[in-house]
Amino acid sequence: MSNWTDVAAEADLFEGAGIPVAPGGRDIALFSVEGEVFATDNLCTHGNAKLCDGFVEGHEIECPFHQGRFDLRTGEATLPPCTQPIKVWPAKVEGGRVFLNLGA
Repeated sequence: MSNWTDVAAEADLFEGAGIPVAPGGRDIALFSVEGEVFATDNLCTHGNAKLCDGFVEGHEIECPFHQGRFDLRTGEATLPPCTQPIKVWPAKVEGGRVFLNLGA
């Protein structure tokens, strides 16, 4: 049984910006950086902010509320006031569609 779920068209993603998706009721943000797709929980662990509305710099997403940052590859908090990591989800692109492994 496959845990990969189709969540978006690759064409919906833009370099340096995030989009929200909600597969199975989960609040997830997708990001495109240098041709690679990353998926994280969409809610900042420091406050009630949607990371899809944040600023992408390199492989980091900056929270739009307090400017703390997270690494899109690992979920680790990289700049205070954020200290707790966010969950990252395995992502892949096939046939122009973005898939997430929600069982990971």
